[in-house]
Amino acid sequence: MSILVVVGYDDPYKAEEVRLKLRKLQSEYLLDLEDVVVAVRDKKGKVKLDQSINLTADGVSCGGFFGSLAGLIFQNAAAGAASGALTDLGINDHFMKELSATLSPGSSTLFVLLRQRTPNRDRVLEELKGTGGRILKTSLSHEDEAKLQDALDAARQ
Repeated sequence: MSILVVVGYDDPYKAEEVRLKLRKLQSEYLLDLEDVVVAVRDKKGKVKLDQSINLTADGVSCGGFFGSLAGLIFQNAAAGAASGALTDLGINDHFMKELSATLSPGSSTLFVLLRQRTPNRDRVLEELKGTGGRILKTSLSHEDEAKLQDALDAARQ
């Protein structure tokens, strides 16, 4: 089961900084990230999503391939390509824009979707210690959410 964590920051660059830390943890096999998106609300209030991996495009190409294959079989490739274009993988874009729009201008939001719980939770919390931010939404238990928020709030030594 996937785990969603959304953290808001008052700084427009902080979410990207933390995303880089998460990518590093993933490269060390400490996290299994399904999707990581940074949303920035500029001074004018406009929200921009920065998706490092365009999962919708992956769905389109995958759907297009299988649509073409089905088209060869059933002589209707357009139907398969269209169904691939409608596939939305990862975190819903509308949800991210809507939530980020509630924050103050000049802020950023980090949306993280984990494939599974991490067995190295203490190491991950240590790496995130002192990065700041406040948890806006999560599917973590209340206990795990509190531990994460404590790590974000803690002073780095």
